[in-house]
Amino acid sequence: MIDPTRKILTGFSFACFLFVGCWGIQFTEIAEMNVWAGSPPSAKSTKAAGDADRGRAVFSGKGVCHYCHGIDGNLNQRPHLTADTVTLIAQLNPPPVDLRNSNVLRLKTDKQRARAILDGHPGTGMFPDTTMTNQELIDTLAYLALLRGEGR
Repeated sequence: MIDPTRKILTGFSFACFLFVGCWGIQFTEIAEMNVWAGSPPSAKSTKAAGDADRGRAVFSGKGVCHYCHGIDGNLNQRPHLTADTVTLIAQLNPPPVDLRNSNVLRLKTDKQRARAILDGHPGTGMFPDTTMTNQELIDTLAYLALLRGEGR
């Protein structure tokens, strides 16, 4: 003979097992239906989109990228700079790269480009930019893609 407490616990355990088992079967059926129905629509990306026009403003303003890389990335079109600055740029070794010519660019991914912009580019005259916001960086990368002919 089973004592009453043990009988209640055994019954309770069996009821929990049935309850969990039924939900497990139901969940499996729902999951299988979703597989056949296709993937649910993904939520809109929270990643900020780059704006090439705003990136151009950073490139030609706050970022002073145009000092070395030229106006709109044209190496032969530099802004009016002081004589000292022109002399320093002329002495850079290696010289500033042509951002419009993807064949000569050593940095091939936006991750590499972002790292060079934020931390500087070792072995060049490019110094770190510690004041650029994430959005400004994303915008600048969109502008650089445009210069390479990859953007819209």
